[in-house]
This record gives sequence, C-alpha cells and structure tokens, in this order.
Amino acid sequence: MDFNHTSVLLNETIENLEVKPGGIYVDGTLGGGGHAWHVVSKLNDTGRFVGIDQDAAAIEAAGNRLSEFADKVTIVRSNYCNMQEVLTELGIEKVDGIVLDLGVSSYQLDTIERGFSYKYDTDLDMRMDQRQTLTAKEIVNEYPEMELFRIIRDYGEDKFAKNIVKHIVNARKEKPITTTGELNEIIKAAIPAKMRVTGGHPSKKTFQAIRIECNRELEVLKDSLDMMIDLLNPQGRLCIITFHSLEDRIVKSAFRKNENPCTCPPGFPVCTCGNVSKGKVVTKKPVLPSVEEMEVNKRSKSAKLRVFEKG
Repeated sequence: MDFNHTSVLLNETIENLEVKPGGIYVDGTLGGGGHAWHVVSKLNDTGRFVGIDQDAAAIEAAGNRLSEFADKVTIVRSNYCNMQEVLTELGIEKVDGIVLDLGVSSYQLDTIERGFSYKYDTDLDMRMDQRQTLTAKEIVNEYPEMELFRIIRDYGEDKFAKNIVKHIVNARKEKPITTTGELNEIIKAAIPAKMRVTGGHPSKKTFQAIRIECNRELEVLKDSLDMMIDLLNPQGRLCIITFHSLEDRIVKSAFRKNENPCTCPPGFPVCTCGNVSKGKVVTKKPVLPSVEEMEVNKRSKSAKLRVFEKG
C-alpha cells in the first residue's frame, strides 16, 4: 500500500516556517514527506534537511519522495524527543526551523494490520514504532480499571468513559480482548443507542485515547518542546500542528512560558527571578484550516497550527 497522507495546513506551515535557502530544517514527524518536500525544494546547495520518524513505512515512503534531493536530506528512524541526540550525531548544533505534524497519517489509519482504526477488524496493536513492546492489547487487558478510566476520560474526552471502562473490565474477565472488532462491539454496547445516532462513531474517542497512551504522545510532546526551542537559531521557527485539544493546550502553554518565563508576582516593580524570554509566539490565535481544505480533507477538521519564533 502506498504511504498516502495529505499534509494538513501545508501552505500555512511552509509560509510560517520562512524557509531560508541556506538554512537547516528538521521535520520531527516526517510521515510521507509532504511538508518536507516543500521545505527541501526551497533550499539551495548549502541548505540541509533532517527528517525524523519512528515508523519504518514512513521512512521508506519519505526516502522515495525526497530522493531527488538526496544530497541535502538525512532521514533518521527515531522519535522526535531524541532530536537533540540525532542532530548532535550529525554534527548540527542549531537549526533554522522545526516542523511537527502530530496527526496520525492516513497510511497508518488505513493499514489494517496496524490496528489504529475501528473501521477494520484486526489485532489490537496501535504502535507507531513496531520496535516498541507495549501494544493496545496490553493496555485494554492489563491496565487497572481506574487507570483505563483516566485515559479514556482525559485523552478521549469521552463523557461515557466510566461506562465504557465498566464494559471493558467485565468483558476481559470472560476472555482477553484481542481485536479491534471486539473492542468496537464492547464500546458500542456501553453507549446509549440514541447517542450512537448523533454522536459520530462511538469508538472514535476511545481508540484515540488508547493510541495516545500506547505511544506516550502527550508525555513525549511535553518533554520535547523546551528542547526544540533551544535548538533554534535566532529568528528560527518552530511550527506545530495539533489535532487534539490536550496537545494544543500543551503547545500553547509551553510557547507562552517560553515567551514570558518570569515567575515574579504581578505587582513586582523589577523582575528578580532572572528568567529570560526565549522569543515570541507568532500565532496569538492558532491558524485553522480553510473551509476548502476541510471539505477536501475531512481529517483536517480539528487541526491547529501554532508557531514560535526564537529571539
């Protein structure tokens, strides 16, 4: 299967990145190389591009897509939380721009055996990186009830979380839940019939929550933002596309903290905490997809782009 993925907010991201022809750029979630191609095509002979992804299929697809620029592109299989180490190994100290697109690629959702989607019946997997041992199956069958409830309530923002977890726990007492189809049926039974008619697919939020937990998506993001800002040259930009309100909140508050890190009480005449601003938030409000983009690409609906510029 081809690695198909429509890059969301593509023009807006490239525009906000303000690519310098001789600059060094990093895409921490390379995917099929959609954003990457547009960045690399703006670089001259001294420009460099580093693409990072933890998914072997993405690495292969992006390698093919960017092959015409092979002399200035380096692709590394890793998680973007290791960006500092990856760049150090390549002898790069600072970069001029970083892009993160935190959406799950269409390829991952549509590759049946990856187990990301409730649309197909397959093994409960959901790993972005096949080298990892923790799978969705383990989370669903072995996590304590309260922990499962917290994940579905917080990461899925599902108001039926309590009932869904009760149904999961009762089902797994009988026998392990091993497929996406089984989990789908259990969730369906936990949601009132009249809500199933209007509320979108009943499994969407729970599947999202388990995927976020399986890949530690929010922790990885939280732990990497300051590091990525520190990797930027002056006027370098960090562009992040989120698809989930919790991700967006994490990005928004980290950007704000880096812009104004002062911890002194508001009435203090002079700052004594010594925390210095690292730059400015370019997007006071997030950039949202156009109506046209949302019509063409349904998956762009919840996307938000936020941009930080190093001082």
